[in-house]
Amino acid sequence: MLESTNRYATASREYLGRAWQYLAEEDLSQASEKGWGAAAEMVKAIAEERGWPYDGHRLLYRVIDNLVAETGDTELSSLFKVASHLHTNYYENWYSTASVQLSIQSVQKLLGKLEPLLEAG
Repeated sequence: MLESTNRYATASREYLGRAWQYLAEEDLSQASEKGWGAAAEMVKAIAEERGWPYDGHRLLYRVIDNLVAETGDTELSSLFKVASHLHTNYYENWYSTASVQLSIQSVQKLLGKLEPLLEAG
């Protein structure tokens, strides 16, 4: 695994942990941003490993599209969209505690699907 790949994957795991901490503190804005960060960093790790461009939100979606094509797992796309909505919630703070919790659970599920792809790449 490349050093940069490992750095992104480690950051992803740390952000997920922080998302849960912020949720427990009812800081929904920060919980949302850390949830988004966890997803984005893991996508970057996979893209880096495969040599795919990933600088910008549009390209992160393209990475997800590539992974759906590679794996046939269409749920990757819907889970990543949930993570993206968390990013929006960081700015707007519209979501309830229950919504942020469900969204972070979706990010955790996404990471569970993405992390094995690091080893497969």
